[in-house]
Amino acid sequence: GTRDFGREQMAIRERAFSIITSVFKMHGGVALDTPVFELRETLMGKYGEDSKLVYDLADQGGELCSLRYDLTVPFARYVAMNNISAIKRYQIAKVYRRDNPSKGRYREFYQCDFDIAGVYEPMEPDFEVVKVLTELLDKLDIGVYEIKLNHRKLLDGMLEICGVPAEKFRTVCSSIDKLDKLTFEEVKKELVEEKGVSNETAENIGSLVKTKGPPLEVLLELRKEGSKFMENEGSVVALNELEILFKALEKANALDRISFDLSLARGLDYYTGVIYEAVFKGVTQVGSIAAGGRYDKLVGMFSNKQVPAVGVSLGIERVFAIMEQQEKEKNQVIRATETEVLVSILGKDLILAAELVNELWSAGIKAEFKLTTRVQNHIKYATQTGIPWMVLVGESELRDGKVKLKDIRANQEEEVPRKDFVEVLKQRLSNP
Repeated sequence: GTRDFGREQMAIRERAFSIITSVFKMHGGVALDTPVFELRETLMGKYGEDSKLVYDLADQGGELCSLRYDLTVPFARYVAMNNISAIKRYQIAKVYRRDNPSKGRYREFYQCDFDIAGVYEPMEPDFEVVKVLTELLDKLDIGVYEIKLNHRKLLDGMLEICGVPAEKFRTVCSSIDKLDKLTFEEVKKELVEEKGVSNETAENIGSLVKTKGPPLEVLLELRKEGSKFMENEGSVVALNELEILFKALEKANALDRISFDLSLARGLDYYTGVIYEAVFKGVTQVGSIAAGGRYDKLVGMFSNKQVPAVGVSLGIERVFAIMEQQEKEKNQVIRATETEVLVSILGKDLILAAELVNELWSAGIKAEFKLTTRVQNHIKYATQTGIPWMVLVGESELRDGKVKLKDIRANQEEEVPRKDFVEVLKQRLSNP
C-alpha cells in the first residue's frame, strides 16, 4: 500500500504540485502544515464507519496517537486551538489509511486541500471552493471530468420523506454512498438486512436517488408543484442555497462540469451542507479524483466556538495515474531533470570544469558537468537526459580561447569566444 517514486515520476509530480499551488495562491490561499500524527481522540468520531481505517500508533507511555486520516480534521483542530475566526488555507501533505491496497488506492498518499473557514454570505465560500476545483482539473489537463454535487440537508430531507428514522441517517448515507460502486439491488440488500430499514423505505430511497442531471433543470424538477421536497423544511433551505450556488457557478463558466446528483452521499460524518465529488470520465479507471463539502460543526468539536468551513481535497495519486498514462500514450521522454546545459570537458580537468560551470550557475542557468575524453559519452548522456545544449571544451578550444556550443536537437555546432559563451547561451535559451 505504499510506493517509491523514481525520478521520472517525481518530475510529473512536481509539475502537478506547482500547477496546484499556483491555483491555490491565485485565490488568496495561505500555506499551513500540521503534524503527521494527532492525538487519537482528535481523530475519533469524525469519519463515521471509516474510523476503522485510522492507523493507531503504539502507546509510548502517555498519549494515544494516530496517523492523520485526512487534512481536514487537523485543520479544524488548528483553527480551534489558535482561536482563528477566518482563514483561507491550502495544504499539500501525506495522509494514512489502513485500507486494502488496490489500483489507485494506497495506505500512504498525498492530498491537496483548499479550505475557507469563517462567516460569509450564503454560498460565498462554497462557490469559490467549487470554482477552485474546476480550475485545478482544467489546468492539470487530465481530460474530461464531472463534478457530482448534492446537499447534506437535501439528503436528510429525502431520508425523512422516505421514512428513515433520524438516528439512522448517517449509517444509511454510508450505504447510499456506495452506489457508484454497487448496484441499487446490492445497496438495498445492505439497507434492509444490515441496517434494519424496511423494504418499502428502501424502495422509496431507490426511486429518489436516481434523480441526477444538469443542476438548474434538476432544481426545477425538485421544486415543482406537489414535490415532497417543498414540504420538508431542511430540503427547502438546501434548494434555496443550491440555487444561489448554481447561478454563481454559471456566471463563472463552471456549471457545465457539474451534475446535481441525489445519490451522492459522502460517508464522512462531519459534512453539514453542500457536498461534491469529481470523477474522471476517461479511459484510466481511477474513481473519485477529488471531493469535499461544507462542515460547519467540526471546528466547534475542538472549542466552544463554532467556525463554519468548507473545503475540497484533491486525491493527487489518482491524478498522477492519469498523467502518467497520458505521458506513456504521447511516447514522450519524461525529463527527470531541468538541466539546460552540459559542460563537457574532453579530459579530466575538474578545475576547468568548476570554473566554466560556475559561470553558468552564477548566471542562473541550470547546468551539469562531465569529465571524459570520449565525445560520444558526453553526447549520449545529454541525449538520454534531454539536455538541449552542450559546451564542449578540448585542447584545441583551450588553445584558441574558445568553446564549442552544440545544439543537440538541431545537431548544430558553433565556436564562440570563451569570454562570451554565457551571454550567447542565455540568448539561445531565451529564444529556442
